[in-house]
Amino acid sequence: MQENYRNYGTFEEEYATVRGMNAFISKVFGWMFIGLLLTAGVAYYVSTNVNLVITLVSNSFLFFGLLIGELVLVAVLSARITKLKYGTALGMFFGYAALNGVTLSIIFLAYTGSSIVTAFGITAITFGIMCIYGYFTKADLTQFRTILFMGLIGIIVLSVVNIFLRSNGVEWFISILSLVVFLGLTAYDMQKLKAYYFGTEGDMALRGNLGIIGALALYLDFINLFLTTLRLFGRRR
Repeated sequence: MQENYRNYGTFEEEYATVRGMNAFISKVFGWMFIGLLLTAGVAYYVSTNVNLVITLVSNSFLFFGLLIGELVLVAVLSARITKLKYGTALGMFFGYAALNGVTLSIIFLAYTGSSIVTAFGITAITFGIMCIYGYFTKADLTQFRTILFMGLIGIIVLSVVNIFLRSNGVEWFISILSLVVFLGLTAYDMQKLKAYYFGTEGDMALRGNLGIIGALALYLDFINLFLTTLRLFGRRR
């Protein structure tokens, strides 16, 4: 009887652990979805405001200033995440999502509405599949981290080079490479959420902050998959 009791207790502990991990992951996805909604709302609002669109398109200093602001927010959030208060970190994440909405508003001018909706649908499906894989796979995806980040650096370098080359072939290659890299990063970042949960060892403050970084990583994966899909299959106006 004593042996059976121990087994039952162990099962209860394991169940509680899995339930706690799933609650943590659900909260991370909640923040990510709110960030996406904020980005979409800001992007749509800016795209329907003629004066804002004209200012954004005609003023390259403003546009690149916004991009630099986004990079600074991500850099500070990533570097200082263990030092920041939870509310501050969350505010910075939402601030980034709002700024990203401003810069992404131009896609409503460049692509048809049906193309945007289709690209979003395709992205949601592929993103969901890779998240499921990242959650359930027994493989250690950290072994692919170096390859994925090398691919990410390659995308950035090629994108900068193609500003001057303006080659359709290079742009197509960048899109395919981006698709592969961000699909891989989605699975990797999903699995990393489990590592965050267990690695914090009950430190709720640290776990909360790392959850925001996890939401940011998944948010970036989704946005980049969406933009890649739009470039590959979208119809321009």
